[in-house]
Amino acid sequence: MNIHCQNDRRYNEIPIEWTELDIFSPPISSSIKIYHGVNETLPLHVWVASVNTTDSSLSVNIVAADDEDKRETLSQISQQYGALIAINGGYFRVKQDPTSHVGLLMEDHKIISSPIRSLIYNDKRYFTARGALGVSTKGTVDVAWVTENNDSLFEWEEPVTNLKGKPHKPLNISEAIPWVMEDALQAGPVLIAGGKIHVTVNEEVFFHSTIPNIHPRTAAGITEDGRLILMVVDGRQMRSRGVYLDELALMMHGLGCIEAINLDGGGSSAMVVDGVLLNRPSGGTTQREVMSAITVSRRE
Repeated sequence: MNIHCQNDRRYNEIPIEWTELDIFSPPISSSIKIYHGVNETLPLHVWVASVNTTDSSLSVNIVAADDEDKRETLSQISQQYGALIAINGGYFRVKQDPTSHVGLLMEDHKIISSPIRSLIYNDKRYFTARGALGVSTKGTVDVAWVTENNDSLFEWEEPVTNLKGKPHKPLNISEAIPWVMEDALQAGPVLIAGGKIHVTVNEEVFFHSTIPNIHPRTAAGITEDGRLILMVVDGRQMRSRGVYLDELALMMHGLGCIEAINLDGGGSSAMVVDGVLLNRPSGGTTQREVMSAITVSRRE
């Protein structure tokens, strides 16, 4: 049984002492850097992969588990795709067999699961466009608020203005713009947009969930110079408490992200690098099987 850290204070700044890890043998290139971060006060243990997406020898992909129950461990996914880096992706229904994705999941232009378009809370229907991460055919990565219409994806330049008890009216697709991606997954909420911290819990209708609370976390973001930042924060253990969503946003912003999104967390949060599990999911070494993952591989 894991003993959880009891520190539930919210922090407005989270200093991290970073150490670059020498994992790859032989070294890949300066295009990928792996870091382990520690904060002894909260306490926290954090792992970050920084990937130069302009390096044409590397490929960023979103992949879906394809075994019978539609879920696999990150180590299995990493081995299957020859991934240099793999982190868990979007939400999925843990108690369903075979499982299904919560919101958008698209691999190689094929939509496996459609975006969430509305949710019902306290007998009110909330129309929304939840946060998504996409990879274009050119290899660029984007974070956006996304919905679907007639099997095509659209992004909203601003989040839908939902508030608890005050749902937004049905969306007018003419106000959105096409979002053309090769791979994509939906999770959320968005943490950073336009270079500023903007945690859209209400807009994406997460106010009824425990997701904003302290948890182990996985996040992905993009810096202005085209680096993909992949972060995993351990939690639910004495050596690492996990973080609130706004603390996660602070950490991603501190690494230079101009866009960032929260991914599935809790027991799903894991990072496998060169076949090795770096973190301790919920305090142990057992990996939860997940339905989707973000991978970085050598381009064939």
